[in-house]
Amino acid sequence: MTILSYDNTLEGFFTAVFEIFEYKYQDVSIIGADKAQNVLFADVITVITNDEKSDRVLARLEKQLGKEGVRQILYAFLSETEDAENILFRAIKYAVDNSNKNVFADFSNPDVLKISKLVKSVGREKHRMEAFIRFELLKDGIYFAKIYPDFNVLTLVVRHFKNRYQDQKWLIYDFKRGYGVYYDLENTEIVTLDADAEKKLQDEDSIYDDKEINYQKLWVEYFDHTNIKERKNMKLHVQHVPKRYWKYLTEKKIF
Repeated sequence: MTILSYDNTLEGFFTAVFEIFEYKYQDVSIIGADKAQNVLFADVITVITNDEKSDRVLARLEKQLGKEGVRQILYAFLSETEDAENILFRAIKYAVDNSNKNVFADFSNPDVLKISKLVKSVGREKHRMEAFIRFELLKDGIYFAKIYPDFNVLTLVVRHFKNRYQDQKWLIYDFKRGYGVYYDLENTEIVTLDADAEKKLQDEDSIYDDKEINYQKLWVEYFDHTNIKERKNMKLHVQHVPKRYWKYLTEKKIF
């Protein structure tokens, strides 16, 4: 078996897809570079990300599958599911072999069905992040939000928050994957922090503006006083707000 190792980016994945067709690889598998070192008894070829090759694959997919088809590929890729690359490659090859068919509507194909399920899961996580992310004001005037999403959805929620908070500098940081997005009132950029900075943002209350701490305490008090304990329905509450999202909510904090 031939194994293509890529840099875990979408552009790198599209480059690997291009090279499979370019070099006519048979019995091939695509894996992220972080998994390549664990491979035994196979030829591992490192794919160098090439924007031209990636763009050609993207253009072909958009022409054949439309923007919705490309969106589904993106969402499935961001799911980070085991073997997602090969599920996607087989679906792409199925599309190439059936150029006159909307293959993503063919749920009899097992890979297409898997992609459909992944897209729904990632889309659900995206919407929940948009609903539950809470910003906290830091002493340097930046509004900060920490997230730990099940899927790699940070880039999918940027437009939502950029449109909603255009007049504030903010940083959303995915501690599970070690990167964030910073908005400076004009542009957004991908940022990474060192281990010390990450720990400080996760664990130290001293980084927050005094007004933020007071606001949070007032909000918790308000939430507590307006909560009618006799009507408390924990089962329904958890159904609408799963426990794994409570860490984002100010009213769930304990001071």
